[in-house]
Amino acid sequence: MKKVFLFKIAALFVFTALTNRKINAQDIPFNCDYNAYLFQYNDVYAIDLASGNSYQVATDVTPGSINAAAYNPADGFIWGSLSSPARSIVRIGKNFTTTVYTINELPTSNRYIGDVSAEGIYFLKGGGTTYYKIDLNPESPNYTQHQETATLSQSLSIHDWAFNAVDGQLYTVEKGTNLLYRINPLNGQVSTLGVVPILDGNNYTYGAVYFDADGRFYVSANQTGTIYVIQNVQNINSALDIDSNLFAFGPSSASNDGARCPTAPVPQEICDNGIDDDGDGLIDCEDPSCSGYGTCEVIAPPTSGGNDGGLESNNRLSEKINKRNFKRAKTNYNFDRATAPRLTKGLSYAKRNAEFTLEDFIPLNVIGETETINSTPQDLLAITNATEIFAVDYMNNEVPFASILALKTEDGVYEHTKYICDRLLGAELISVSTISINEQPFIKSIIKNVDGTNEFVLSLSAKVVNNDDNFAIDSHWNLDQYEDNVTYYNFQIWTNTVDNLYLLGEEVLNLLNVEKPISTYNNSAPPTVFVRKGNYSNGSLELQIVNTNATETVGIDAGFRTTETNDFENLNSTLTLGQQYITNHTLETGGLFDIGFRIGDGVATPDDLFMSDGPWGIDDSQDGTDVGLYSVTQNTFDFAEDDFPIERNVDLRATTNSYVAVYRALTPRFKAVDLSDYNSLKLSAKGTGSLEITFVKQSITNWEDQYKTTIPLTGQMQDYILPLSDFYSETETNPVLDDVVTIVFTMVSETGETTSKYLNLNNLRLSQDQALSVATIDNDTKTIKAYPNPMTSSTSLEFRAQQNENMQLIIYNQLGEEVLVKRIDAVPGINRITLNRKNLSTGLYICKLISKQYEIYPLKLIVN
Repeated sequence: MKKVFLFKIAALFVFTALTNRKINAQDIPFNCDYNAYLFQYNDVYAIDLASGNSYQVATDVTPGSINAAAYNPADGFIWGSLSSPARSIVRIGKNFTTTVYTINELPTSNRYIGDVSAEGIYFLKGGGTTYYKIDLNPESPNYTQHQETATLSQSLSIHDWAFNAVDGQLYTVEKGTNLLYRINPLNGQVSTLGVVPILDGNNYTYGAVYFDADGRFYVSANQTGTIYVIQNVQNINSALDIDSNLFAFGPSSASNDGARCPTAPVPQEICDNGIDDDGDGLIDCEDPSCSGYGTCEVIAPPTSGGNDGGLESNNRLSEKINKRNFKRAKTNYNFDRATAPRLTKGLSYAKRNAEFTLEDFIPLNVIGETETINSTPQDLLAITNATEIFAVDYMNNEVPFASILALKTEDGVYEHTKYICDRLLGAELISVSTISINEQPFIKSIIKNVDGTNEFVLSLSAKVVNNDDNFAIDSHWNLDQYEDNVTYYNFQIWTNTVDNLYLLGEEVLNLLNVEKPISTYNNSAPPTVFVRKGNYSNGSLELQIVNTNATETVGIDAGFRTTETNDFENLNSTLTLGQQYITNHTLETGGLFDIGFRIGDGVATPDDLFMSDGPWGIDDSQDGTDVGLYSVTQNTFDFAEDDFPIERNVDLRATTNSYVAVYRALTPRFKAVDLSDYNSLKLSAKGTGSLEITFVKQSITNWEDQYKTTIPLTGQMQDYILPLSDFYSETETNPVLDDVVTIVFTMVSETGETTSKYLNLNNLRLSQDQALSVATIDNDTKTIKAYPNPMTSSTSLEFRAQQNENMQLIIYNQLGEEVLVKRIDAVPGINRITLNRKNLSTGLYICKLISKQYEIYPLKLIVN
């Protein structure tokens, strides 16, 4: 694995050098980066195949939809076929600028399968047997010209194909039959290799397929987003040779097409060595790619469970919610479905009880579950308006495929709904419509989660009426449509299919009707204008709005806070939709922490949303810790474009005889974030004593094993550059920060006596330090000296330190490779390091001292 890791670093170094050349913006190629790119209409997502994680990298790249996306090894660009203009293809650069070319020989439609050979020939087809070859080699005199219209030896029901760089052949998997095919690009001869075992029985559309450098074939199913892998397809001659498995859970899509450099490697998990080999935070059997291997159980795609539900929105309780989530993150709380209590259908099921409980309204044995488990999140009672909670997950061979969260509230409806918040946290509201249960229209929504799974969602509430004789049912999109100051029995249901949603919703109503006959229904219509997806970035709120009834304009009424400790402000605006079905809008909000807003035309049901940034919070839970001042303020710092900014600054004053800490969640829900692309943590700080900084990784269960470092604080504001490689763990080595949930900043009373502490933290960000380039080093500004230089057998490196500090000396060769890493215990004043030549060959080297306090310029060292 170490060799693979070093190769990856070296490749990234070369890639960085290439992409940082001064070239025109429209001419920037992808140059075989490690991502797979998924095209959904004209939006683009980058996918890490090893983990299935994805993120949106571009929207509305072209006016028309992009299909038949393909990486071109001949020029490093991605190419695709456009729905409009007619008969056009498009070249896409890494910054997602585009150039459109018209190919008159192409049909006007039915072009959704494509890939480019190593020689730069684009193989493009739709249904049937006809396919087209287009020359995309920029060195060819026929560049962007139609080369040939050819015919496959048989018709295939496929939706994508890809070139294998190992043997130069095309490969694809057919919908319905799940047959793997090899296609000779020279003559169109199709060879049938057999049914792919892991796909057998599926009826999915495989709209995105990819290769890696070793000939592994990755197949993504549109409907589920599940990514499957077929090993070494170049060696397959029959079904007996096919080695296939689940690989990762990626994004699903109705329109799905993929492109990836076929010579880029994909890290692989070794399933029995106790190591996270592919860097996705999952070890051995935890990793989907180990599903069914050795002693690892087969993994099936899950849905979210009830234990994680119930806190999807609400600004009023944000501080309590944040503390609850921080406690879960710090203790690495993990709900264990294997040991959760099981529910069984007893004789009292669907029988009227003198005193009913929430459990009496939980359906059993109606959707074909193998078992139903108790997944109740009891920690919601202390922080929400729920007075009783009961949740279940419906399991299919240990995989949850539906959940119900039931809550009793005594002062109005439960305040949190799944659909209000998720859309501004990476999820998408695919559609909102009605589902008829007991001849009553309820609102159903389809939510596409960040992980690509789809959930069908229904919410309803029951209240007692008619002198305690009946239930009345309420179901509304907007919480203010529910009655105040009454007791509600609330039900939030989410499933993997609309059929299961219907069955569970129907049975909940039947069980309610058993206890108290339902006398009335008061249900609202769904919103006709709603936000499909959105995000906040750099002072702007980006929204994509679906307008089902051709409304001309809608109003936005919002309340927001710029920081966690500021008061609410109001924002009102009007958006012009122009009667278009989908429009994209930018609201200039300035820096903000959270925002709740309503959007509507004043006639139909409005849409409500809530969004929060990853929160700052304070850990003052220890007895003997008192906080005198806690203030969060806006940044005025200009972050670099490739920084990961940790927005907002913190000012803390406290007394403690143990510890006091502030923490920053990287996401609103304390979900893990991959920081492995970053090399250092930068900040400005002042305060008293030492400050311990801890990265809380989701995959580490013991707090003491989390990666930490300590910096000394002074009364003067100082800038710090902390290499992530300097963070240490009691038991772990070589920090891999690929699943960081929070960053915690802790000040300790070293003596155990009550001590005054203060802390100012400003301008935090993760930084991507570029690899050293000899050409960029200024030979006149070095603060390290070497005697002698050039060196023959040894030399003495001299530098001046401002205080006691643990530094790191790194020596690089001309290729940017580390040839020596040494920890230095620096003392105030002049420090000297004796450097022996040992195995250093003749040439130029770069000596770099890394300080947590200030920047030290590198030194050129010549070895004769």
